[in-house]
Amino acid sequence: MNIGQAADRSGLTPKMIRHYEQTGLLPPAVRSSSGYRLYGEDALETLGFIKRARDLGFSLEEVRELLALRRDPDRASADVQALARQHVQALDERIERLLALRESLQRLVDHCQGNAAPECAILDELASAKP
Repeated sequence: MNIGQAADRSGLTPKMIRHYEQTGLLPPAVRSSSGYRLYGEDALETLGFIKRARDLGFSLEEVRELLALRRDPDRASADVQALARQHVQALDERIERLLALRESLQRLVDHCQGNAAPECAILDELASAKP
């Protein structure tokens, strides 16, 4: 299948497929006599794996590690689990930071009059913040 068909079937864009190929996450595609990329079922399976991992928030480097573990017949599932646990911990930390940001912003929203007057606690706070 060509890159457009692979994109349709994988749910990725042709640009992302080319990017994954350039970064080595996806092996280089076979080329047709006219130079077009051709992808088989193995590539489509790898693209699906990458997409699902990215949808779960894994970084490209983490996806690279997961792919390497997937290809290693001697892998230990504990290694996969450890990588996933680290990702869960990073997500938890990010969620905590986002919740703190949300609380701060909500306080500003609550202090803004939200009327026709020009005074605004949100703008005042943003202007007073030190870089």
